[in-house]
Amino acid sequence: MIKTSKQKNRVRRHRRVRAKISGTEKRPRLCVFRSNKHIYASLIDDERNRNLLNANDTEIKKTKTEKDPKLSGKVAMAYKVGELIAQKALKNKIDKVVFDRGGYKYHGRAKALAEGARKGGLKF
Repeated sequence: MIKTSKQKNRVRRHRRVRAKISGTEKRPRLCVFRSNKHIYASLIDDERNRNLLNANDTEIKKTKTEKDPKLSGKVAMAYKVGELIAQKALKNKIDKVVFDRGGYKYHGRAKALAEGARKGGLKF
């Protein structure tokens, strides 16, 4: 039996997702990448191979805000990154996107980022 790492499994899932979706200038792909410490979101136009916008948690001032019992720590920061990318997108007149979870399962930080982007005004 061949052992596979979590990273290889994630890349395999990401390839499956990317085979089905792509972004355009009018409806870019909202791509998520998360590391152990940070989370990043990018709006990508795949037709021209351009990165239109990006946001990450280092842009957000890490101050103590109201405590939400459902969201804490990294998940709360991912939610804020989703709101930030939505805010930047609406300034650039982008309101519809295609969500690319990056091979991550749709829960935790990836889900929080998506919900934050929806609350910020993006339509998936």
